[in-house]
Amino acid sequence: MQPLSEAELDQLQALLDQVPAPLEPLDVSMLDGYLVGVLLQPKAVPAFQWTRHVLDSEEGRSPPERFDSRPLLALVKRRYQQLNQAIVDRQWFDPWVFEMQGEDEDEEAEPSEVVFPWVAGFALATELFPELMREDAADLLEPLAALFMHLDPDDLEDADDLLEEIESLEPPKDLEEAVEGLVSACLMLADVSRPQAKPAAPQRPPARRGPPPRSRY
Repeated sequence: MQPLSEAELDQLQALLDQVPAPLEPLDVSMLDGYLVGVLLQPKAVPAFQWTRHVLDSEEGRSPPERFDSRPLLALVKRRYQQLNQAIVDRQWFDPWVFEMQGEDEDEEAEPSEVVFPWVAGFALATELFPELMREDAADLLEPLAALFMHLDPDDLEDADDLLEEIESLEPPKDLEEAVEGLVSACLMLADVSRPQAKPAAPQRPPARRGPPPRSRY
């Protein structure tokens, strides 16, 4: 699957910007985290369900008939397929996170600020499709903490164990470390919700029948 080029990524954001009000589409960074959250569900989410929230993040409303969403969704589905292959193969992928300036134009934003939209998109997917969160809590704790440490703690309701785990983590020292944390956490979650099939045990050769062969000597 050919990754989206920089020009296609810009085109995708432009198409998302053209989604008419009152719909509230995802931006490309939230979209990327959302797709990973969809792909990490234990059972595949039908496309007609998850694509609705690309165009209208909260309510999943349909666009007006005059708006042709096909070019937009074609690009989205290419990214979906690319991410799915990476998850199946347990391979590194590059999350769509983009550097930004801090409050002072001469300062870079904190790593958590940069990855926040991506993690927010992931969190949206887990709210809309909660099957992942119903997996064994002990198995989910470490990778979810590595992701949700970038969210406002006030947004994590009834999650005392998760908050405690988050408090034990050191914040990433730079954006590279933050991105590595996102990807490794997602692949850990894949081991929980989409475990790889174990290779079949080698079969023993069939037992020899009849008398043993005679020696030539």
